[in-house]
Amino acid sequence: MNISLIGLSHKTAPVAVREHFALDADELSRVLSRLGETYAGVAVLSTCNRTEIYIADAQPVDDPRPAVAVLSEIKGNPPLEGAPFVAVTGDAASRHLFRVAAGVESMVVGESEVLGQVRAAFTAATVAGTHTPALSRLFHTAIRVGRKVREQTSIGRRPVSVSSMAVDLARKGPGDLSEKTVLVIGAGEAGQLTANNLIGAGVAQMIVTSRTTERTAEIAEALGARAVPFDQRAQAMIDADIVISSTAAHDNVVDIDMARSVMTKRPDRPLLLIDIAVPRDIDPAIRDLPNVRLYDIDELQAFAEQNLELRRGELASAEAIVEEDVAKYSDWLRSLAVVPTVAAIQERADALRLAELERTLSRMDLSPEDRARIEAMTAALVKKLLHAPITRLKNPTDGDRYTEAARALFGLAEDLRVLDEDAQIEDADPS
Repeated sequence: MNISLIGLSHKTAPVAVREHFALDADELSRVLSRLGETYAGVAVLSTCNRTEIYIADAQPVDDPRPAVAVLSEIKGNPPLEGAPFVAVTGDAASRHLFRVAAGVESMVVGESEVLGQVRAAFTAATVAGTHTPALSRLFHTAIRVGRKVREQTSIGRRPVSVSSMAVDLARKGPGDLSEKTVLVIGAGEAGQLTANNLIGAGVAQMIVTSRTTERTAEIAEALGARAVPFDQRAQAMIDADIVISSTAAHDNVVDIDMARSVMTKRPDRPLLLIDIAVPRDIDPAIRDLPNVRLYDIDELQAFAEQNLELRRGELASAEAIVEEDVAKYSDWLRSLAVVPTVAAIQERADALRLAELERTLSRMDLSPEDRARIEAMTAALVKKLLHAPITRLKNPTDGDRYTEAARALFGLAEDLRVLDEDAQIEDADPS
């Protein structure tokens, strides 16, 4: 069994490409279903900064084009020709997922939200029926690595996220937040984190809006903010000094016409807009308006680099944890290759034992208790005789080079062919 990764991220693709391939729940289900027709196991991790397909299959997948074609079939052609998807296999693929879960691959190193996103990716694969034992072990190991890195290093000691970076950027903007009004658009996890961070930063006044009226009211009440209906967000922008937007909308929630109208009603006051959503919430054309400064998630990269410098000293410790579990997972994955051989040896030995036992005992007049004792003795004898060769076969260092020899010595070629045919029939059986 091989693990492969096909994906793009903030390190390889601009936000225009990332937002194009961002998947909502329905699209994710369709992608999993389509790719599940081709590969044994598939899981997809789709976040604001990455769309990554993890594949478990008999052969490594080093050509990204078939998987990208499925994505394009569902999402349409990308806005840029030659979307920068990369393909890696083997240890490099598992290592990457473990680094993602550890927060090492995040735009904001050490951010905490990605661990939940990794968990959600495997949950979606489980619901879609595209999970396999190899993928299950891969994702559960990744989650364990992420927790271990946060517990044993200082990468996650100070909570960080794209939301907190947005607030840090706002503090560097038009002056002291204790004198500013900030509008937060979005009441999801990112919106709530943004609102909490603004309170911690001492914002003078906060306005909250989203499409979900009840959720908006809850956040506003909990944080002492002012809630406004979503259709009144333009009026709220007139009152605000800073707007931070983080919805899950597919289209812009602040378009050029809305922004132009807002700025005519506040001509002498600058407006800072920070868009941390993917797909983007705020029309990029707005940055051409006078007296407006717009940052999108790609422009947070410079601030994320400063965060990386602060945490670089912890990376070596995180990398060591990742490498330890990459080796363990690789050993376990290699051990799967010898399972049919081990099973065939055990089956062949037990069949011979039972045949000889029956032939011998049929000539003897023994009580049921004595027959049971002799049968237990022969089973224990076979187990002890096979213990050393099976242990050697399962050894990740030596197992590969002994497998073919074991098949030849025990005459297992036909047995394994039958096992493979049975497995194929079972996989094809719709029941």
